[in-house]
Amino acid sequence: MNKNVTVFNHPLIQHKISILRDEKTGTNEFRHLVEEIAMLMGFEALRDLPVQDVEVKTPIEVCQTPMIAGKKLAIVPILRAGLGMVNGILALVPSAKVGHIGLYRDEETHEPHEYYCKLPDSIEERTIVVCDPMLATGGSACAAIDFIKKYGGKNIKFMSIIAAPEGLEKLANAHPDIQIYCGHLDRCLNEHAYICPGLGDAGDRIFGTK
Repeated sequence: MNKNVTVFNHPLIQHKISILRDEKTGTNEFRHLVEEIAMLMGFEALRDLPVQDVEVKTPIEVCQTPMIAGKKLAIVPILRAGLGMVNGILALVPSAKVGHIGLYRDEETHEPHEYYCKLPDSIEERTIVVCDPMLATGGSACAAIDFIKKYGGKNIKFMSIIAAPEGLEKLANAHPDIQIYCGHLDRCLNEHAYICPGLGDAGDRIFGTK
């Protein structure tokens, strides 16, 4: 396994992913689970945020105590399914800025195409968390990170709930300088580039569409 790749084995994350997989899990529960998993993953993915000591007056005395330093975190979901993970990360860092990258996948070639990109200002100074519940072929993730780097982003992390080995390898090879966090590494992609066993179309299940 690439040293920049973390696949979580925490029982809470695995339990919640198992419920996500179940075709009987409805939209409301699915949406809440995606947020909860993103928050659990974010707790670990953000362990290296920079901190600095600030002076605080407690009811007992004045002390120096650490707080997050520098520019605020940037969360950049890949539309549309990535939106489902944003609130989970915001629960950890409510002051984070949120950007958006819109990509669609050609049904025949499976290649990604950009239709929207809006990032927070001073993106080059921020820790950036790109999120998408599914890392399938890796094409959308690679393209999204290409766009962010084009605009000056440097300190980039990628979070997905489930990943296919093909997509994980492609992303890790294309962007060896980023940290990649996955909730579970699945078996493979099928002939339609869907993750197996997977959980279906994450966007449709989050938003209740077909």
